[in-house]
Amino acid sequence: MLKVLKFGGSSMADAQQLSKVRSIVESDPSRRVVVVSAAGKRFKNDHKITDLLYLCHAHLQYGVSCDAVFDMVRSRYLEIRDELGLSTPLEQEFDALRQKMDKGISADELVSRGEYFAARLMADYLGFDFLDSTMWLHFRMDGTVDQEVSYQALQRAASGRRVVIPGFYGVLPDGSIHTFSRGGSDITGALAAAALDADVYENWTDVSGFLMADPKIVPDPRPIERITYAELRELSYIGAQVLHEGTVSPVREKNIPLNIRNTNQPEHPGTMIRETFDDTEAEKLSGSMITGIAGKKGFSVITLTKNGMSSELGAIRRILEILERYHINVEYIPSGIDSVSLVVETAKAAPYLYQALGDMEKEIKPDGLHVTDGMAVVAAVGRKMAFQPGSSGKIFGKLGENGINIRMITQGPEELNIIVGVDSTDFEKAIRVLYNSFVK
Repeated sequence: MLKVLKFGGSSMADAQQLSKVRSIVESDPSRRVVVVSAAGKRFKNDHKITDLLYLCHAHLQYGVSCDAVFDMVRSRYLEIRDELGLSTPLEQEFDALRQKMDKGISADELVSRGEYFAARLMADYLGFDFLDSTMWLHFRMDGTVDQEVSYQALQRAASGRRVVIPGFYGVLPDGSIHTFSRGGSDITGALAAAALDADVYENWTDVSGFLMADPKIVPDPRPIERITYAELRELSYIGAQVLHEGTVSPVREKNIPLNIRNTNQPEHPGTMIRETFDDTEAEKLSGSMITGIAGKKGFSVITLTKNGMSSELGAIRRILEILERYHINVEYIPSGIDSVSLVVETAKAAPYLYQALGDMEKEIKPDGLHVTDGMAVVAAVGRKMAFQPGSSGKIFGKLGENGINIRMITQGPEELNIIVGVDSTDFEKAIRVLYNSFVK
């Protein structure tokens, strides 16, 4: 059995955190491939190493000394090394890096050193081999990952070894270092798990998995123990702060379970994410039908009315073409016999909305056309909803009982979600009502 583990910046912040990481790795012999982020914050007003390295590069660009900032990076890693009693020879590498900075260095290469030094220390501490990401993670010149080449390279490089890999970066065809966007170490871990056909990809962070609702809205929400990739995608789309799509797709393609765990509570099982779960019929009908609740504010509704609009050939298609002309994306399209509504994100639509409305007036000639701002959308997501007769009616009823005006309701064809539109002023209340009605 093989488990690939990724540890985030909070897990790499100081010597105490690295000690927790080692205990986690050593507790299971199948944990043989470890991917690490750069050292993160140790306390609220601390600095992430990646932020300091970006700041160093900005100083260099403007000809301002970055010695004080660079010394903060150097001292952090040397402090971790010395507290752990390691002998990793970092001083010469820091000196060489500083000289290269004076001669000219790309932002990608400089900020990648946060993960590089973290991985060097972790490899030494675990007694694992250090495997630089430039040895296997290959980008194309357009910045996309060449998965086939990368997978084959990692299979060769990691075969039969216990390795620590720095996250966040790889190499371009010209040999230069290239990074993912922020949070890219998650993607490195997922790619490594997929390349090695891992049995599980464990993503260790500072939370014990996902929660069923935003804790800023719902006090102490229950954790999500199990969730499918499809449910996760729905929650992410509707506004939940979950994983980057790049983190999910490599392991989903290989049907590898993804386990979100907490470095500070390693005994907690966290959230397990799989393509499917072998739920029994009894399990499907027991407990909450909802896996998670999420939503976001900032939507506007464009409503057109015209006799027989729903039967008018191509009317909705022409409306969508007009909005596409101005790069306005439509999120939802509730419609009736004589009307159609289009839900758009207010901020993204604002620059060209009135030009688009003018074109609709000329080309569609509706009887009525108006825009309503201040709408929010709230989604209840769950694979069990398909087994609950009248689930949409139950949700609709509970919101109505609590005085929440529903402006829109729609359900996906796979019955994974039920989405309602409410006034922005009712957003938090709607989430609490759904949680208290169907989860508690």
